Formats: sequence, structure tokens, C-alpha cells
Amino acid sequence: MEQSFRPMRRFQQALSDAECAKILRAEKRGTLALIGDGGYPYAVPINFYYDEGENRIFFHSAKSGHKADAMRASDKVCFTVHDAGERRGDWSYFVKSVIVFGRVSPVKDPAVKLAKAKAFGMKYYPGEEEVDREIEKDLDRAEIMEILIEHMSGKLVHEK
Repeated sequence: MEQSFRPMRRFQQALSDAECAKILRAEKRGTLALIGDGGYPYAVPINFYYDEGENRIFFHSAKSGHKADAMRASDKVCFTVHDAGERRGDWSYFVKSVIVFGRVSPVKDPAVKLAKAKAFGMKYYPGEEEVDREIEKDLDRAEIMEILIEHMSGKLVHEK
């Protein structure tokens, strides 16, 4: 059965796919929401890398713990990112946000895992040398996870 997603109620505030992609490329952190212990929502801030060509979001995770257990129990996730906002005149902010629904899974292929870890690291570290050092030190202890995006929407909100 194909999953359907609700249309945005305030569609006049919708961002284009290109604007959503720009936010996902630029922002450094988002919140990953999972189904946690006892059916309670579990939302955790994470660093991430967006691969627009593959329509996937990549992030790293420990192999054990609450997040890892929740991802094994259910592959359905929601991922939210927002920018810092901008003031336009008065005290209030205009904030752009993106919400992604998708399925999460570990990257199994070692070559792909290495390539995605490198691309992820280049978003955060000052140079390739630092990225290579971190990958050599920690990659075998971590999972590289991917979210296959099933639905994405973005919104501009005037917070006042």
C-alpha cells in the first residue's frame, strides 16, 4: 500500500523543492524523530549530509543505544531542519523549515559507506586531512545511515 502524506494546510507559505534543497544543503543540524521506547516519540538533534542527486540524507550513528534501537524497530522517520531566520523590519523573524518523511537504513556497501562518510565530513571539518583522520579512527565503530526521502515539504513562517 502506497503511503499518502497530508497536503500542507497553509500552502501559500510553501517553499519550492529548490528552496527546500538549498536549506538541506546549507544547514548543519536537524532533528531526527523516531518511534522510541514504549511507543513514545524520540527526537534527537543530529548533524547530516544531504545528497540531492540521490534524494537521501546521510548521518552517523552509534551501533547501539536508543537511536539505534529505535531505527531497528521501525524504519519510518521524520527529519526537520530550519534556518536561523531573518528579521525584516520589526522584532519578528521569518523562518524557513523543511520536513522530510522517509525510511532509514544502514549503508551496507563499504565503498559507499566510506564515500558518504567523506562527503559528510567535508561539510563539517575544515579540510580533507582532518576528515581522513576521523574516518580512519572512527568509521568502523559507527554506522552511516541513510534516509530515503519519501515526502518533503518546506514552509516560510512569519513568527510574530
